[in-house]
Amino acid sequence: MYINITDSATADNKGSSGNLVHYLDKENRTDLDKAPERWFNQERTDISSTEARQAIDHNIAKLSKTDDKFFLVNISPSQKEIAFLKEKYGEDGARNQLKAYAVSVMDQYASNFKRAGVDSSKHLLWFAKLENRRYYSHKDPEVKRGLKKRGERKPGDQMHIQVIVSRKDRSNKIKLSPMNTSRGKNTEHSKKMGQFDRSAFKQSGETVFDKQFDFDRGLADTFQYANAKKKGSLAERITLHAERQNQERAMKLRPAVGKGNEQQQTAPVKAPKTSQFHKIALGKYKQDVALSIPKRRRKKKAKDQQQDQDLTL
Repeated sequence: MYINITDSATADNKGSSGNLVHYLDKENRTDLDKAPERWFNQERTDISSTEARQAIDHNIAKLSKTDDKFFLVNISPSQKEIAFLKEKYGEDGARNQLKAYAVSVMDQYASNFKRAGVDSSKHLLWFAKLENRRYYSHKDPEVKRGLKKRGERKPGDQMHIQVIVSRKDRSNKIKLSPMNTSRGKNTEHSKKMGQFDRSAFKQSGETVFDKQFDFDRGLADTFQYANAKKKGSLAERITLHAERQNQERAMKLRPAVGKGNEQQQTAPVKAPKTSQFHKIALGKYKQDVALSIPKRRRKKKAKDQQQDQDLTL
């Protein structure tokens, strides 16, 4: 599950939301043979583009010209998750279930601010649109390597949801910004502006999906694993690598256990040594050695020079 928050992917969020609403209506303009996809929130599924734009644009009390007026929340399930929903609920059922899940995600969005009076999606002003296609951007590795062109349609099932959420709460009184990174460290600032932990929000969205749909997520598909590979310490990556090996071995043993081999057990995989883990999992062995060894040699050389100077005295 990929969940991300941006100021706005295609339009300046300091002014009207009209450009973004128009952009997110693109499939309605191209799929003329299908019924138009309406906007939805926690209460309705038949909201027009005009109603959504006007509501967002009018909910800006006491915001200056340079203040953010709205944010874009991208809720993109993996193709594995989409296939799971379609197998369990059918084509139309999967679409409806994904919309219901978006409401749960916005519940988590609200509660993440830890502000009194803002604890569920009903306290927010937001409108969501389900889309079926995605396109390559300049940020995609396939475009950077020249394998795909910017704007080219991505293959496979790309069903996802885009949410426009107002900077102000539904009462138009409380400012809420997911770009606030205080995470409660500054008490006075948090009381005034709220707090928001984007990593915790992404993790909660994944947890809600798994519980809501009884989805069995492998460790390698978790936000925790991906985040640790990108930002985690060496110890965290070593631990997660060992956990993944244990999980994969346990999955391979499941069919054998079902055939009467309940007594068959395999010793858990121990966390590999640092050097081994660098070579196999991280690919950072040469880099770390190159950074560490010269430092030790320089210290030793400086020490030897000092001893030579002492002897000459």
